[in-house]
Amino acid sequence: MSDAMNNAARYRAQRDAGELPESEQPAEAPMVLNAQNKSEFVETAIQLAIRQGVFDDLPGAGKPLEGLGTHHDPDWWIRRKIETENLSGLGPPALMLRVEDRGLDDDLDQLGREEDVRSVLEDFNRRVIEARRQLLGGPPVVTKTRDVDAEVAAWRERRTAARAIADTDAPERADAQPRRRRGWWRRSA
Repeated sequence: MSDAMNNAARYRAQRDAGELPESEQPAEAPMVLNAQNKSEFVETAIQLAIRQGVFDDLPGAGKPLEGLGTHHDPDWWIRRKIETENLSGLGPPALMLRVEDRGLDDDLDQLGREEDVRSVLEDFNRRVIEARRQLLGGPPVVTKTRDVDAEVAAWRERRTAARAIADTDAPERADAQPRRRRGWWRRSA
């Protein structure tokens, strides 16, 4: 007798006896996660993933974990996110003003008009004073306000020095003759 005939005979016998065939058995209810079986479910999912090779060749495999053995920082995750995403502009005003104060001269050197320099300095001073008045707590504001007139004078001096350097480099560039370019239709030998 063939397998198909055996299966048909078994089906008829089960039906006549009042039993449901295996294919028509009611399906088991899906597992409901609760406190008792949650760990079993998680462990089963991990074991299945290991068998399927999901964890093979992960980046950092065989390397020590970063930050182990150092002091405990409860905000480690947000610091790492800021570093990896290269986020800026986040943090308490006291710290942000310190960072801005360090690079303010370079930012001012990028400006071309005295009015723009004055407005940037006035805005910076306003934000420093505002941060000193804050009542929310946080680190103290140690950033000093800048004297607008003195900063404008320093900006002018840096600007004239940069122009003088550029003017001394200009004759050297003018003396150098540009290289002749060959046309695209000529091939080099």
